[in-house]
Amino acid sequence: MTGFEAVPGGGAAVALDEVEISILRSLAVQLLELVGPGDEPADGGGHDPLEALDAMFAEGPTEPPSDPALARLFPDAYGGPGRKLSAREEEEARTYSAEFRRYTESDLRTRKREDALAVVRSLDELTAAGGPGAVLQVDADGARRWLGTLNDLRLAIGARLEVTEDESDELYQLPDSDPRKPMVMAYLWLGGLQESLVETLLP
Repeated sequence: MTGFEAVPGGGAAVALDEVEISILRSLAVQLLELVGPGDEPADGGGHDPLEALDAMFAEGPTEPPSDPALARLFPDAYGGPGRKLSAREEEEARTYSAEFRRYTESDLRTRKREDALAVVRSLDELTAAGGPGAVLQVDADGARRWLGTLNDLRLAIGARLEVTEDESDELYQLPDSDPRKPMVMAYLWLGGLQESLVETLLP
C-alpha cells in the first residue's frame, strides 16, 4: 500500500486490501474500548434543556489516567517529563493541569470516540461493498477524523511499546523472533499512513 493520496475537491483516498481493512478496524475498535464508552445521553426527542446545560458544564476528572496509553492520549497540559521545575513550579503545574483536565478531558474523549467511530463506519462501508479490497475515499472532514484516529493509535501503541524518539530507528531492526515485532510493524505502518494523509492536507 502506498498510502493516502489527495483527491480533487478536497479529501483523500487510499487503496486497502482485506487484511489491511481488518487490522485498521480491529485497532480502531480497541481504541474505542480504551477511551471508554462515554456518558452522553442517547439520541432522541424530548431532551430537557436543563440536562443539556448540565452536560455542557459537567466536570471531568482532575487526575491523569493510570494506564500509560491513556496518559499518552490525555497528557497533562502543564509540566510533564523532561522539564526541570522547582518544587513550587511543580505544584503549580499540577494545580493548573488538574483544572484544565477537569473542563476539557470529557470533551476530548468524546471527540476521540467520534473520530474512531467514523473510521470504523467508513471501513464497514468498504467491507459491505464486497470484493478482495477497495479504495477508501473520505472528504476533508473525514480526513481530519482519520488523521486524529491514526495519531491516537500510534500514541497508544507507542506507549505500550514504551517507544522513545531515541529508539525510533531501532524499531526497523527488530528480529522476527522479537515478540514486539507485530506491534512494531503496526506502529510503523500507521506512521506511514499518517504521514501520507498529512501530505494530502497540506496546501
